[in-house]
Amino acid sequence: MTVVETIPSTLEDSIPKLILIVDDESRMRRFIRMNMELEGYQVIEADNGIKALDQIRQHNPDLLIMDVMMPEMDGFETLRLVREISTVPVILLTVKSDEEDKTRGLDLGADDYVTKPFSPRELSSRVGAVLRRASWPSPTPRTVLRIDDRLSVDFNRHQVIVDGERIELRPTEYRLLNHLIQNAGWVVPHDTLLAKVWGYEYREETHYLRLYINYLRKKIEVDPTKPKYILTERGVGYRFWDFRHNTDLS
Repeated sequence: MTVVETIPSTLEDSIPKLILIVDDESRMRRFIRMNMELEGYQVIEADNGIKALDQIRQHNPDLLIMDVMMPEMDGFETLRLVREISTVPVILLTVKSDEEDKTRGLDLGADDYVTKPFSPRELSSRVGAVLRRASWPSPTPRTVLRIDDRLSVDFNRHQVIVDGERIELRPTEYRLLNHLIQNAGWVVPHDTLLAKVWGYEYREETHYLRLYINYLRKKIEVDPTKPKYILTERGVGYRFWDFRHNTDLS
């Protein structure tokens, strides 16, 4: 008889998270490593994108902290290749605070970004928040929720079904849509959505919310510029269409 050993959840939780730092500057890698190790994390390093991809394949880290401005292959191109092989959470480091760069990184699948120069406390806060989001369990036991004849949500697979076609959701998109649906018909304030979906530290980061609302609208609305499902309450928050009077579960 084969005996399969499993790690108890309390023991698994006590195992330090493994963080991969990718930066071509050795001084920056040392700075981040020292602070992450002081926080109790395990750390591995890479000084370019190619080595980062190798480290991900070999070690399957829990989090990737990566500089954008690297020679030969920058952080954006590395992130694009990372997303072909892994769903590891990614925090980008950039010297630019311009909205276009932030949006580009999030479009490519980054989970967060930190603008240089940054304090150890800021980076630690962002790392903790991203790791917490990555470990959050699904908040609902439902399998498929039918919104109307056109739209359904598969909570087990983190997918939306639009006109019979399954569309994958990113984890953050799924959490945002889920929270809106659970409060269908009610206006959810910006800061509440940010705290529930991203974490308490993100209550002022309204650009995250705008960007991910746009992502969801592009995936589920007939016309994202004239939304039916996700409605904007200007200056307050967002409201999901109150579909409950005609909902079927399957």
